[in-house]
Amino acid sequence: MTLNPELTINFSPMHRLQWEEVQQKDVILYPEGMVELNQSSAEILKLCDGSRTLEQLVTALEEKFSTSGLTNDISNFLEDALQNGWIQQP
Repeated sequence: MTLNPELTINFSPMHRLQWEEVQQKDVILYPEGMVELNQSSAEILKLCDGSRTLEQLVTALEEKFSTSGLTNDISNFLEDALQNGWIQQP
């Protein structure tokens, strides 16, 4: 499966994104375990609420962090997230 840039991106209902105090970082929880996230990955996934396409997500993050040129990095991460089942598209 490949990310469709025209469709909105949702965080998977089979997973939960939350701050884990013990690790002092955001994590993805799922029935089989847990994945620790770096800050960039967590910021991307927090915006995967079903209201944004890839372009809108990139724009929001570039505005939030006052930078540009994030499209390839975000797209590559989201491709991996889709393959891992962390996100989905309609």
